[in-house]
Amino acid sequence: MTGAEVPVLALDGPGGSGKGTVARAVAGRLGWHLLDSGALYRLVGVAAMRDGIALDDEAALARLARGLDIRFDPFSGSEGRVLLAGCDVGEAIRSEAAGQAASRVATLPAVREALLDRQRAFRRVPGLVADGRDMGSVVFPAAGLKGFLTARAEERARRRHKQLKQKGIDVSLPALLKDMAERDRRDAERAVAPLRACPDARTLDSTDMGIEEVVASVLAWAAAAFPGVAPGIGSPAPGGAGELS
Repeated sequence: MTGAEVPVLALDGPGGSGKGTVARAVAGRLGWHLLDSGALYRLVGVAAMRDGIALDDEAALARLARGLDIRFDPFSGSEGRVLLAGCDVGEAIRSEAAGQAASRVATLPAVREALLDRQRAFRRVPGLVADGRDMGSVVFPAAGLKGFLTARAEERARRRHKQLKQKGIDVSLPALLKDMAERDRRDAERAVAPLRACPDARTLDSTDMGIEEVVASVLAWAAAAFPGVAPGIGSPAPGGAGELS
């Protein structure tokens, strides 16, 4: 099987829609590779803040993105491990500051271009589940299956608030909702790869659904799109149960 023949499930959606949780669970069930593209942009944001690089310095950020020493261990522990220059930065990149930084650097064309080949390199046998905001529209436009997960803003903010509280991070729900609305606006209005459902994507609103119900729906899509390749069987990946986030 050549690289271009390796099946890809591109799963896009706004923050808090559950796409990351679902993508990880689906990849684990299928035994496929996982691309958490949002982690790449968060890594650029965290590294920029660490190195004192302004989040609007496009040329410097692109150089940083090309040279980052990044490794993923997505099925280790409850949320996987993300290594930057050998150091586990999983907690740092899941902070609200990292999320806001990621949204800002993601608007810069040179940064997106710098990360494009890195993302496409995740496409390996037996298959790839790619989670992000432009997986189906830009990174894998010929993906055999495109999904778009969404949920009401209030529900997405509630999920994120609960997730942060469980980590001991005290944050105001109204403030979180405001920040999420701002990020949604920025992602939807950016000139390069704006967040939107592809015309050929299957859309699912997870507002009133549990994780197992959403995972089952996406696995059913995969089984139909990749007959004989994605039977949707296997053990859930670590962290594949619980609540959407």
